[in-house]
Amino acid sequence: MTEQKYPIEKIGGWKTKNSKVAYENPWLKISHEEVITPKGTDGIYGVVHFKNTAIGIVPIDDEGNTWLVKQSRYTLNQYTWEIPEGGCPHGEEPLDAAKRELEEEVGLQAREWQQLMTMHLSNSVTDEFCVVFLARGLFAGKQELESTEDIEYKKLPLIEAIEMVKRGDITDGISVAALLRVALMLKE
Repeated sequence: MTEQKYPIEKIGGWKTKNSKVAYENPWLKISHEEVITPKGTDGIYGVVHFKNTAIGIVPIDDEGNTWLVKQSRYTLNQYTWEIPEGGCPHGEEPLDAAKRELEEEVGLQAREWQQLMTMHLSNSVTDEFCVVFLARGLFAGKQELESTEDIEYKKLPLIEAIEMVKRGDITDGISVAALLRVALMLKE
């Protein structure tokens, strides 16, 4: 790894004076950065770098049903309803990760895959990037949860999942964006 030369010019008039890793684990790295703001004043920035690409999948069967997963989220200390999601390590193709996650979480495979959208998540402090897929032509696979997952899943009409977003029953950002994108597609 080459040593970084400071200051680093960034877009919008930002400059990074220096950066040091405050915390790191296998999934993320948090840096404390001293910066010069676009107005020329000194400041600080905390940057959370994600080591994986986030993946989301909206599976839809021929009858218009989808699958949601319910799992405990440690950071929130609550259960949430979400579309199947997971992480894509750098070097793995997002589609391959999506196929793996759909089978791991809900025991489904799909014959047809379409990239639905990409998005940045919480881009004020993180560089987390997400790719969401639509999966069709579903058939049975084998659910194999990871040790950190306590997932229950349910099959329900897609329109009901969209209604759950409208009611605020689904609050996960990837799930909300993906289901509303599908809702827009249905109107087109």
